[in-house]
Amino acid sequence: MLCTGVVTTVAGVAVLSAPASAQEPEHQGEIEGVVRDAETGDPLAGAFVSVVGTGTMAVTHGDGTFHLTRIAAGTYSLRIERLGYRSATTEVAVGDESPVVVIELATSPIALQGMVVTATLSERGAAEALRPVSVMAGDELQRRMQGTVAATLASMPGMAVTTMGPTVSQPVVRGLSGDRVLVLEDGTRVEDASNSGTDHTTGLDPAPARRIEVVRGPGALLYGGNALGGVINVIRDEIPSAVPHHTTGSATLQSQTVTASSGGSATVVFPVAEQVPLRLEVSGRMGGDLKTPLGTLLNTDGRVWSGGVGSAYIADWGHLGASFRGYLNDYGIPGGFVGGHEEGVRIEMERFASKFRTVVEQPEGFFRDIRVDATHTWYEHREIEPPNILGTLYHHQVVSGDVLGRHAEWGPFSGGAVGARLSWEDFEYGGGLYTPDTRRGRASMYFLEEVDLGATRLEWGLRYDWTVADPLQEDPDSDIGDIRDRGFHSLSGSVGALYSPAAGLTLGTSFVHAFRAPDINELYSEGPHLAAYAFEVGNPSLAGEIGRGLDIFFRFDFDRLRGEVTGFYNDIKDYVYGEDTGRLSRVLLPIYQFRGNDAVFSGFEATLDADLGRGLALEAVGSSVTGSLKATEQPLPLVPPLKGHAALKYERPQWFVRGEAEMAARQERVGEFETPTDGYAVLNVSAGARLTLGGRLNILAVSLDNATDTVYRNHLSRVKEIMPEAGRGLSFTYRVVF
Repeated sequence: MLCTGVVTTVAGVAVLSAPASAQEPEHQGEIEGVVRDAETGDPLAGAFVSVVGTGTMAVTHGDGTFHLTRIAAGTYSLRIERLGYRSATTEVAVGDESPVVVIELATSPIALQGMVVTATLSERGAAEALRPVSVMAGDELQRRMQGTVAATLASMPGMAVTTMGPTVSQPVVRGLSGDRVLVLEDGTRVEDASNSGTDHTTGLDPAPARRIEVVRGPGALLYGGNALGGVINVIRDEIPSAVPHHTTGSATLQSQTVTASSGGSATVVFPVAEQVPLRLEVSGRMGGDLKTPLGTLLNTDGRVWSGGVGSAYIADWGHLGASFRGYLNDYGIPGGFVGGHEEGVRIEMERFASKFRTVVEQPEGFFRDIRVDATHTWYEHREIEPPNILGTLYHHQVVSGDVLGRHAEWGPFSGGAVGARLSWEDFEYGGGLYTPDTRRGRASMYFLEEVDLGATRLEWGLRYDWTVADPLQEDPDSDIGDIRDRGFHSLSGSVGALYSPAAGLTLGTSFVHAFRAPDINELYSEGPHLAAYAFEVGNPSLAGEIGRGLDIFFRFDFDRLRGEVTGFYNDIKDYVYGEDTGRLSRVLLPIYQFRGNDAVFSGFEATLDADLGRGLALEAVGSSVTGSLKATEQPLPLVPPLKGHAALKYERPQWFVRGEAEMAARQERVGEFETPTDGYAVLNVSAGARLTLGGRLNILAVSLDNATDTVYRNHLSRVKEIMPEAGRGLSFTYRVVF
């Protein structure tokens, strides 16, 4: 093989650039190479090799080789990731004589950190992000994979989950939920009804995700000022941006005894022509009722089916592509609530989304690249009460367009972006809801700039948002107030700084002024929401929320030690929340009235990963947030307690074992008519193996969750008064990467 060349060591990677006489690629504009174990020299199958910032990637074969094609002349960062090894990045020059490289990875029991594309101007390492960010990928993503995005991410710093059973959950970031947490798929919004009720799950199956990024806190001006809590980006690369040299993909099978569930997903990308890749994806899952230490939580079964197809034309100037996705979900909401049906309620959900994307690279003029997106989403869900009566109907249709232009170095700025977004939404309601059908239009413009001063990097930006809500039936004498058109406009801004006093050490801070317009449900809702077992009363006179947030964080990133500590403070003027009035409606459902009051959220997050040597590693995560009304200091409802986990694991490249204690403190800071929740400690144990069979990386993992069958309750669960969380159960996962 390649035994000559210049050796460069980069973060545990030995890169050998072979001279052209030793071995030359067959074509110019390509990178070929092999990935192998630095200690044994054995080739590594299933390693991901990507050209940072281009979308070009490959998976190594059984002999460790990879082949990257259609790369323009220039210098690129090559990113290499493989389970059980320390990820690394190295520079590679592509010219008349394209490089052939040998990459040697060092083993590490610390989880892969990964790259970040969410809320940044360009793809970069998580340690270089200007805001607190977490990435879930690889083994961790598969081990923690659940039926919903929120449940999958529950262990991450700053994250919590509201639930009504195993099939429905919503993310809570720093105590904020609803549309204050923006959920994206490949950088575009997931348009559904998840922000209008605790019984509405996100219309997105996480199973086919390649990685999930979470940006905590406000300031994601690229996506909207309303994201006061943060942004979750589920990355699947639905529209391919490069043509693979050979067919790549993965397939996963999963089962879980505590819900008697089984499911699987498969993704494949292959070239159908020299310049045309095709991506296909399918996933499905079926599960029964949740088993707890105190019995079975009835009517919590569900069935999910999802599929998608995407393709693109890849040219020297960029690419032009499209994708289509379908999502079907039929799940149950348990009964037993005040005013609820004894047998519970069924929800039938459908979502179909189309996306069109054009990326122009290196256009003439000012911009480095320009991206144009157009999307259409059709969403509907029906809440069925026994025996087969339509209780509530939600219908939502969205058309949107986005344009984003990024520039390279310009004057004092090292990089920047300018963009705009337009959207038009149609809301229709039926069943027992009296909420008027409504149209909503949104428009926004923004820019974001960075200044690189060596050890210090600065970022600042501004965003203007305009929103108009137009109910089709205005009623000045409505029981909830004057139902009328409402218009909101605002200016949001952010400024951030990152300072690296020494290698591996980073100090960062950001300040944000953000605005959020009230949701349609908060403005105009009137009537019984049967699956949520609530009678919701909107307020057409609500003002927009104005949030001011401050983050201060410290990161350290060394070969054997990595961590981050963050403190945050969010002051939100006219914070909108559904207050339990303590009264029952005419149909005997608890009345929740939407109100706006000034509120404050503050807290901290901390993570630690330590390589203890000889394959042992320690992992710890902790998060705390308090939320109060400013005027009275009364605690706000549905704020999670101090929580986190600590894990000890032994990891080798071919196998691993892990023991984890998941913990939460007692929550006594509760809102009016909200009940306290006891603290808990739950033990989870897992083990797995990574084998190269048939030239493909195969991963097999088994987990014993809640090993001691502990009775515990999630403070944010709407069913905690009926049943606790899941009891002891086994989970099995098999995954093959090719």
